[in-house]
Amino acid sequence: MPYPDRLIGLSGSVQRDGLGTGIPVLVEPLSAVVTTGIYCRPGCAGRPHASNVRAYALAAAAEADGFRPCLRCRPYRAAQPLSWTGPELVCRAVQLITDGALDGRTEDHLAGRLGVSSRHLRRLFTAQLGVTPDELARSRRSHFARRLLDDTDLPIADIAFASGFGSVRQLNRACHDVFRATPGELRARRRVTDRLVADGGLALRLPYRGPLDWEALLGYFRARAIPGVEQVEGDTYRRTVVVAGDPGVLELMPGGPEHLVLRAHLPHWEDLIHLVHRARRIASLDFDLDEPLGLLTDDPILAPLIGTRPGLRVPGTWDPFETGVRAIIGQQVSIAGATTITGRLVERLGTPVPGLGPMGLTHTFPSPETLAGADLTGLGLTHAREDGIAAFAQAVSAGVVRLDRSVGLDELVSSISAIAGLGPWTAHYVALRLGEPDAFPATDLGVRRALEASAGRATRGRFGDRPDERWRPWRALATTYLWAASS
Repeated sequence: MPYPDRLIGLSGSVQRDGLGTGIPVLVEPLSAVVTTGIYCRPGCAGRPHASNVRAYALAAAAEADGFRPCLRCRPYRAAQPLSWTGPELVCRAVQLITDGALDGRTEDHLAGRLGVSSRHLRRLFTAQLGVTPDELARSRRSHFARRLLDDTDLPIADIAFASGFGSVRQLNRACHDVFRATPGELRARRRVTDRLVADGGLALRLPYRGPLDWEALLGYFRARAIPGVEQVEGDTYRRTVVVAGDPGVLELMPGGPEHLVLRAHLPHWEDLIHLVHRARRIASLDFDLDEPLGLLTDDPILAPLIGTRPGLRVPGTWDPFETGVRAIIGQQVSIAGATTITGRLVERLGTPVPGLGPMGLTHTFPSPETLAGADLTGLGLTHAREDGIAAFAQAVSAGVVRLDRSVGLDELVSSISAIAGLGPWTAHYVALRLGEPDAFPATDLGVRRALEASAGRATRGRFGDRPDERWRPWRALATTYLWAASS
């Protein structure tokens, strides 16, 4: 389909301010055809007249204008790469929506978490995305439900609740509005190759765009896997999770050239849509590499590293609190030593999960409330580390430290650094694993070693001895390359 000139949902044009903070928008816009009433992915075989084509940054915006997804290219099945531009408040709101902030709650609740009025938030969404927060949330639920109808044999009632709908009636209404068909009719249309069959658990495709060095991510996770909670075996990463108070297991593995496979072993399927979103964060699948690599490949330090490993992505996390505790334990301790101590902590304070021995898993990680008042003596921690973990847990439990990406990088770093015994390295490391693109643990040993090794290349210029300043706003990805170079 021809690339359209007019883009709807971004105040009429593609925004490229280079700041890297703000709203997520599609790098390659969707094309909607006025005469047919459908919208398509880039590259669809359709050839409408250019005058009949509109471009949309988001599927939700096209749907809000009455367009339905193309039956040939099926845009609801494709990865939607994101580029971070525009107002940061909208970006934070989108993150909260994908985490379920509007499931069973109102736009007033979402706006309150961000410290603005719902009217102001709706105005920003309409101006920047061409869609309201509620419309964006409904589109996400509808697309996720459609993928479950295609890929799984889950009953339609289970799919409704797994997708974040409050009832089957809501699912029926959304499917009719978005796809012009009932859930039963949509399932009857699925293709033979769609259905995934798993040897135990529920298998789901996690599509992504661009290169992915899965082996590099596995190597990072393998070295830091928390005994009993995480395991890397072969090409598979697995871990325990807690779903509405009950334990479960997630496994991530290669599935094809453009998708990973998530195999979920869960006690129930409610809110599966948000669990899948969190699982995508582990491998940074929603992080588009085009814009950051376009900047970093011109850097004399990073260019040789990127040339040899173009598919590196920032290692994400399932649970930023867990990652924060692991980081505190790892201060001035070897990776192996920190792993041993963290394993002791899990064995003492984590919740046992029987029956997972063959997977190498035994516990779920203790909650902030558990660690806030726990006795940490005898684990091999210094008194300062014991106090730091307790204070961090108390701050997270009380909402002083907010790990839901509802606050910006500076506020997050300040809130963590304000805790006695925790400094900028810990704060930036947690932020990096949480998905903040400009997080930069400048004092990290691996970063320093890589920079020292690159001393023969040009590192000064107008930024003097701070080459990281020219890597903004993608310093987290730059850090990942420096880690790889120093390992």
